[in-house]
Amino acid sequence: MLDEPTTGLHFEDVSKLLIVLNRLVDTGNTVVVIEHNLDVIKCSDWVIDMGPEGGFRGGLVVAEGTPEDVAKVKASYTGQYLAPMLATNRKVATKK
Repeated sequence: MLDEPTTGLHFEDVSKLLIVLNRLVDTGNTVVVIEHNLDVIKCSDWVIDMGPEGGFRGGLVVAEGTPEDVAKVKASYTGQYLAPMLATNRKVATKK
């Protein structure tokens, strides 16, 4: 379980992190990531979007599913920002 692992990382380091996470998944591991970075979210197998707001106005599941599923949920702030990114591509980091 990783809590916002991309905080403070350079874009290239985020790509390296995604490669490592994908390797873990490819070898049969389950990886749980709490993250706001859309580059990470768009590469996820499954997303659970909590909200609709923060604090006492949050804590509910607003959307869940693949990134494409979440992008279709109008009540999801994450989905609203994710949709344009998915329209261009859903690039998954791989070893160069």
